[in-house]
Amino acid sequence: MGSEHSDADGDDTTAMALKILVAGGFGVGKTTLVGAVSEIRPLRTEELLSEAGQSVDDTGGVDRKTTTTVAMDFGRITIRSGLSLYLFGTPGQNRFWFLWDELSRGALGAVVLADTRRLEDCFPAVDYFEHRHIPFVVAVNCFATARTYGAHEVSRALDLDRGTPVVLCDARDRDSGKEVLIRLVEYAGRMYTARLLDSVG
Repeated sequence: MGSEHSDADGDDTTAMALKILVAGGFGVGKTTLVGAVSEIRPLRTEELLSEAGQSVDDTGGVDRKTTTTVAMDFGRITIRSGLSLYLFGTPGQNRFWFLWDELSRGALGAVVLADTRRLEDCFPAVDYFEHRHIPFVVAVNCFATARTYGAHEVSRALDLDRGTPVVLCDARDRDSGKEVLIRLVEYAGRMYTARLLDSVG
């Protein structure tokens, strides 16, 4: 995503739009997070879970889930004047991972949502972004029925690279989701600055 120029009342202003992915395992709250923070009506590509899908989708821990994202979710949030984020929620099941390469093209970074009841479900997303050197934060979606773990415990359990942020959040809450996105933008900014300095050093 690049810059957008507008001329309002004769003043030239530059607005920056950044692309962010929201990833994680099946049923972890990606669609909920995008919907909670988006200032526009979010685009959703959800379908009812089918009997055929039940044989390949692990619904343990999310037994009441009746729909699943089959392409992507899309939303937009303005973080501050001149800075907007375009949010792309990825599908969580293995059979839709072929979409990730296209969705991740041009992304500043990613939020990997995690559920401590099914922490292993976010390993594929963590591996994906680590191998492609895409900055990401892990956001632990704090479900009422899940045991509470600290950020350090989650970081150690996921064997995250040193410095990768882990934050606790409520995917249903707009302010909580916005804080996660701000942390990601700040972290990605530091990562890209460090890489730029290394390349010219």
